[in-house]
Amino acid sequence: MRTEESKIRVLLVDDHELFRQGVGAILGKAPGIAVVGEAENGKVAIERASAVRPDVVLMDINMPVCGGLEATRAIKQQNPEVKILILTVSGAEESLFEAVKNGASGYVLKNANPSAVMESIRRVYLGEPVIPSDLAMHIITEFSTPKQEKTPPPVDALTDRELEVLRKLSTGATNRDIASALFISENTVRNHVRNILEKLHLNNRVQAAAFALREGYAESENAE
Repeated sequence: MRTEESKIRVLLVDDHELFRQGVGAILGKAPGIAVVGEAENGKVAIERASAVRPDVVLMDINMPVCGGLEATRAIKQQNPEVKILILTVSGAEESLFEAVKNGASGYVLKNANPSAVMESIRRVYLGEPVIPSDLAMHIITEFSTPKQEKTPPPVDALTDRELEVLRKLSTGATNRDIASALFISENTVRNHVRNILEKLHLNNRVQAAAFALREGYAESENAE
């Protein structure tokens, strides 16, 4: 089992070597974080992810040979436990929407200060999304649209407690919010969220929130 002292293993993916060196140097000094590999394009990233099994991948979007979207999709299919954090120059890129749909946990701007990058890495490692509300609502709207050709996930597989957590996720609540509302620990919340995603065959919390809205499991506005 992973101890609290273990470092978060990060794979850094960007086609600019100087950028990788700069970010790598910063993360190398960050407490609790270790850069375990680098890749100059998505094709190499897919191979490295399977080889080094990182906890978090910092993934550029626009790269030659194989872009970040394709790499994100492939890595999540091969290693669903890996968290992917998109590197981007702008939070307005439409590709960010597709990246999160493909399993990315959010994004961080390339010009963000080092502390923000490190905090984002720690958040996605703990299962927290790093997605602004407008992008989250865009994704929720997309996933809330019924798709008749797909078989509904097995909701009956969820425990009563997991259903409670799912309803909280529909409101955008953080792990801390859920823990406080249900009088359980944040670690227990993380375990429940992981189980919910596995049982419902979903990639992230935003998709879980969308599922709750679509299937009628969203928390009532009058709920305490």
